[in-house]
Amino acid sequence: MKLIRASFCVAVLLAGLSPLAAQDISSGPRRSTLTVTGEGKASAVPDMASLTSGVVSEGKTAREALEANSSAVAQLIEAIKAAGIEPRDIATSGFSVQPQYAPPKKDSNEAPRIAGYQVSNNVTVRVRDLGKLGTLLDEMVSKGANQIGGIAFDIADPAALEDAARVAAVKDARHQAGLIAEASGVRLVRVLSISGEGGPRPMPRMMAAPAMMKADAVPVEAGETELRAGVTITYEIEPR
Repeated sequence: MKLIRASFCVAVLLAGLSPLAAQDISSGPRRSTLTVTGEGKASAVPDMASLTSGVVSEGKTAREALEANSSAVAQLIEAIKAAGIEPRDIATSGFSVQPQYAPPKKDSNEAPRIAGYQVSNNVTVRVRDLGKLGTLLDEMVSKGANQIGGIAFDIADPAALEDAARVAAVKDARHQAGLIAEASGVRLVRVLSISGEGGPRPMPRMMAAPAMMKADAVPVEAGETELRAGVTITYEIEPR
């Protein structure tokens, strides 16, 4: 009779536990873990570049400024194409018409007066052959470009570089885990989870990697592009 009553009490106790508590009992003791974060890097010399170039024109009227600007930009685009840049790599990236105000006279309360207009038209150019970049810059200025900026170097096909950065990140995390485990007197049992910290991040590095250009072209240094990737790994550990 006592045995039956004890069994009944145990059954009531288990039934009263929350599902989470019942799961904890069945899953056994909590596992010890070690979480580490690794970072990997991979670098390569860029093989392409993009830049923004344009023309700013002024005139007494908006029409006058627009006509002057349109003519200059047409010549600029023609020169870019003549340098071997394909039409797919040339895109209008900005156009604006702005009034220009005459400076007010000293101690005058008159409203600002429009003295003329300024028209700006910019194009973004992608250069797939860095050997043409210096000559292209020189040619654009010669053909009327009075605004050039935003030059950025990149890798046309970064897939291999991204993979190398991710592999390096995993190796770095594994190395750190091994060092910590050895110093702590524990053993790595198995990997419980792996998560990447976003995609590889491009990091420009200024290193000697000049593009081959004519002697009379604008000097340009492509440098070296570096990609970084991060990974977080959680290991199950146990005492040695």
